[in-house]
Amino acid sequence: MKGKDFIITGLQSWDIPIGSNAIDIAKEIALDNRVLYVNSPLDMMTLYRNKPTPETKRRLEVLKKQKSPVRKISDNLWVLDCPFYVWSINGLPDGFLFDAFNKANNKKIFNYIKNTAKELGFKKPVHFIDNDIYRSFYAKDILDAGLTVYYRRDNVQPYAYWKKHAVRLEPQLIKKSDLIVCNSPQLAAYAKDFNEKSYDVGQGVDLSAYDPEMPFEVPATLKNIPQPRIGYIGDINSMRLDADLIYELAKNKPAYSFVMIGNEDSVFKNHALHGLKNVHFTGSIAKMDVPQYMNALDVCLNPQLINEITIGNYPRKVDEYLALGKPVIATTTHTMELFRDHVYLCSNADEYKIAVDKALTENNEEKKTQRIQFARSHSWKNNVQQIYNQIEKLVN
Repeated sequence: MKGKDFIITGLQSWDIPIGSNAIDIAKEIALDNRVLYVNSPLDMMTLYRNKPTPETKRRLEVLKKQKSPVRKISDNLWVLDCPFYVWSINGLPDGFLFDAFNKANNKKIFNYIKNTAKELGFKKPVHFIDNDIYRSFYAKDILDAGLTVYYRRDNVQPYAYWKKHAVRLEPQLIKKSDLIVCNSPQLAAYAKDFNEKSYDVGQGVDLSAYDPEMPFEVPATLKNIPQPRIGYIGDINSMRLDADLIYELAKNKPAYSFVMIGNEDSVFKNHALHGLKNVHFTGSIAKMDVPQYMNALDVCLNPQLINEITIGNYPRKVDEYLALGKPVIATTTHTMELFRDHVYLCSNADEYKIAVDKALTENNEEKKTQRIQFARSHSWKNNVQQIYNQIEKLVN
């Protein structure tokens, strides 16, 4: 697909310091098409209650008229920061009142986007909605897009912020969108109940930094931690990770070092894991340092807690682990079945105990090469091509 116009609205700012599906998709689409990536406007509560962050700094400068709302990233890619705030409405009761204020927010946002897109010469753009249930809910009525694509990359409904309104509104947004694309079979299956034009297009991953041939040094933080190092890298969040499983595994394998790399939530900070001598928490690290830390691990873990959030989740980190050729142990889910030939899949702590020994003893160059090749097949180019295929099939 070439020479088309895309507008992307979503949950994550262009300036977010962590990885983002929407940003990676925008960059890939912009290789052959024009893209306007919209940072969601700040709401009043965020504006007045929270300190500026790298993610909000630019939007605050635009609000104060210190920076232009539109910035050009590349020949085909622009980022828009709305020069206004919107109502903080999530605390309103679900129903008429919430809908009225949400519609007012949507009108303010998409009339401005519509005018900006017109100034850039966009015509009948494809509107790509990245899981943005509230602030893109009425976009189809306002934007005059050629096609509305809803990208369901996560089940946000169980999260506290989304519980009150998303359970009602997400099915409605799915119904009125022209096309639904999802990054796992489970997320697509849910969407298909409300719109038959719902498809699993898989997941893309930027693996350019995960080169096994790079001469990575062991980070100073890990040098004094004895091998074998069994580790996890990412947000250490009790809604997604099974802390008790990790504890049981580490307690049963005192000769192995278990390394948890990332920012902990309160549950993990107060967990008995901190009482085990062979468990090490490093704290958060910079995104650019992730490959170096990952390379220092002998076995990589993805010990997910099975719930509504994780059951259909596509774990990008598993592709990153595999891209470095690392043996990987992960909790079994429907989505993880895609990785079965290259990952040790486990359902409980006892299976993890067996798998960690196998991962260390069965590792060899042939397996390493197979892991790398498999991970490399999940490129953003391949993923965006799947999205193009569904758009073209629908249009034709």
